[in-house]
Amino acid sequence: MEGDHRWFKVLPGMLLCALLWGSAFPAIKTVYGIWHEQGLELSLPDYWWFAGVRFTIAGIALLLIARNPWEEIRRSSKPRLMTLSLTQTFGQYLLFYLAVAVASGSLTGLLASTGSFWWVLLAPLLAGTPKPSRAQWTALLIGGLGITLATAAPGAGAGRPVLGALLMIGATGLGAVGVIEFGKLGKGIGARAATGFSLGAGGVLLLLCGIGTFPRAAELMTPPVILITCWLSLVSAAAFALWNYLSTKHPVPLLAGYRFLIPLCGMTESLIFLKNETAGWGLLVGAALVVVSLVMMQRAR
Repeated sequence: MEGDHRWFKVLPGMLLCALLWGSAFPAIKTVYGIWHEQGLELSLPDYWWFAGVRFTIAGIALLLIARNPWEEIRRSSKPRLMTLSLTQTFGQYLLFYLAVAVASGSLTGLLASTGSFWWVLLAPLLAGTPKPSRAQWTALLIGGLGITLATAAPGAGAGRPVLGALLMIGATGLGAVGVIEFGKLGKGIGARAATGFSLGAGGVLLLLCGIGTFPRAAELMTPPVILITCWLSLVSAAAFALWNYLSTKHPVPLLAGYRFLIPLCGMTESLIFLKNETAGWGLLVGAALVVVSLVMMQRAR
């Protein structure tokens, strides 16, 4: 891909993406905490409904600011658009919101790193990129060790770390498929229109999964929760649009090398803003190993 791919051209956009995405972990945990303090009993549809509200709003907002979204969507492959929405939004966040509910924000934030590991494994199968080299396999093993240590000793407020880790790994796998599918859409549709469709359609599907929660909407959506939901919607619209835009300017494998910023921001922001969470030795050592593995994979490319 032609263009200027020097680090100081790529890093600012990726760092902004990481800060935005990272803020979602403590924000979602804060909403769950508000509901717990209210004494509300939550079920799976409640989590999915909450996710659906966020992504439906984000999708509509992006479509409103896109230049000519309906024409771009009309020209694009409908199966690819639906696959993008089913993986990048619906499937990924169906698992993501459950992961954050059962495990700590700092652990799930760190486990966002597994999206890069999935990319190395799935891209050769789905996008025809070269198979992982020996150095990349070594990096994957180091990253796997880091994830294992982080899950084994994540620190205070960990909840159910093993279940949370499995859910988060599944979520990032679907997210990686979504990134690959976005790359197959071609230049007929812009980042804002494609992302808006993905978030909007995926958000509606999540709302349908939580359709039984609608009668409780007023009870769940208190003013603080509404404010946080608006922030989360902004995060979704801005970060996904920026990431998909960056993927049109720089090779996705190059961007994947900077994805180590996302787990670092997610873990750090959770530890800063969530007072009931502290980092265990496993989380700290695991985070160091994960970052080393992600840097190794980038150098191996």
